[in-house]
Amino acid sequence: MPPHTIILDTDPGIDDAMALFLALRSPEITILGLTTVFGNSTVEATTRNALNLLHVAERTDIPVARGAAQPLVLPLGETGEFVHGQDAMGDIGWTDVLAPYLKPVDQPAAQFIAEQVMANPGQITLVAIGPLTNLALALQLEPRIAQAVRSVVIMGGSVVAPGNVSPTAEANIYNDPHAAELVFGAGWALTMVGLDVTTAVRMDEPRFAALRASASPLGRFVGQIAPRYQQFHRERYGYQNGTVDVHDPSAIAYLIDPSLFAGQAWRMVVPVDGPARGTTIADRHGHFLSTPKVNCLVEVDAPRVLDLIQARLSA
Repeated sequence: MPPHTIILDTDPGIDDAMALFLALRSPEITILGLTTVFGNSTVEATTRNALNLLHVAERTDIPVARGAAQPLVLPLGETGEFVHGQDAMGDIGWTDVLAPYLKPVDQPAAQFIAEQVMANPGQITLVAIGPLTNLALALQLEPRIAQAVRSVVIMGGSVVAPGNVSPTAEANIYNDPHAAELVFGAGWALTMVGLDVTTAVRMDEPRFAALRASASPLGRFVGQIAPRYQQFHRERYGYQNGTVDVHDPSAIAYLIDPSLFAGQAWRMVVPVDGPARGTTIADRHGHFLSTPKVNCLVEVDAPRVLDLIQARLSA
């Protein structure tokens, strides 16, 4: 598969930082820009974190476009500091940008996405690892991006695995179900990297310890921010040995090597309210829905994904 040029739509976030660094350390991927969205914290904080992460990685040449501060229709709900820390970066004390020249571009995320996709037809992969609000706004702004984009990969949703914010819903979809409804219905080549695979990819303390001891500044940074994430998984799910679910980096791993995963093409629907709000319901029999098909990843070679992540972040 040819290398991917991506726009990474993100709400950093500890596992978002891991995903960004994995992409930066992968020759299969070129990052055209970051677009930020609410989710793991407010958009003010996620934008600050995106700028700071690029500073840590010495890649401030990559533009950052600030995006949506709230869902399309619903009011802003609880953001994810209870998972990622008060600064959404493991409580390392980020309260401002690390250098005064670090600023987002003077263009909203949705406009950045639409203009870049239309200027590069068939070339750009959109990778969304937060709520899907910016992608939905870009579709509303320029519907032709659905035909002009190369592909779309999202970390979100679930077919069989239990939800992580409701009995059936995954957080990124639940946090803006109206946006997800638009994104899933757009008819573009969409791959869903959901809880069915991301909760099967679990990184434990020996792997984080190896990152902390590595020669890579990016690996050491991931090791630094991991403890808050490990604490959440221990308290919420009873995970032992510093184990965490590797959500967002799994979407990047899919781009690097799709053979690590297996999927099924199913038609999907996303309820926007009620007890099933944000649930990605798949028509696995193929008899009931007429919505566009989505490539839903359902199997993963977890040890190989973990080896890939550790090798790239340690390099």
